[in-house]
Amino acid sequence: MNERAPAPGGLALIQALVNTLDLESGADALDTAEGRAPFGLAPGAEVAAARELRESLRVACLAHAGHGPHADAPPLGQLLAAAPLLVRISAGDGSASLTPADPSPLLSRVAAAIAEGAASDTWTRLKACEAPDCHWAYYDRSPAGRSRWCDMGVCGARAKMRAYRARKA
Repeated sequence: MNERAPAPGGLALIQALVNTLDLESGADALDTAEGRAPFGLAPGAEVAAARELRESLRVACLAHAGHGPHADAPPLGQLLAAAPLLVRISAGDGSASLTPADPSPLLSRVAAAIAEGAASDTWTRLKACEAPDCHWAYYDRSPAGRSRWCDMGVCGARAKMRAYRARKA
């Protein structure tokens, strides 16, 4: 959708999951085996749970950008409460990290990625485009952390053109 570099670390998983749904066209990558493969999802209940998680993550990304929810979605914290994580301590330097108890469930991998992002102060830089027909997830690398659109050349240009036309009308 855009030319921005992917989010760092585990946040790339979250960005990829949110971006499995193209709101403008309605195309959902989770409808295909190829689209489910990166997340280790089997058809059926796992996909339904992943869709619910995706929309809760999108709400969080919209909040990071200062926008309200786009749709009703369960609170992200409520979903993540079911994600078993373990504290791992490195024998080499004694550093601690949260890791999924079972590395295959998507929910645990997302929870670990959020914990990693929160610890490194990168979680709130994962945002969703403010364009209502987009809401694509992107990582805000701007110095001030105030990006509003996933792609200035597309969504930003459309918004600015709408504002220009409204002023001229």
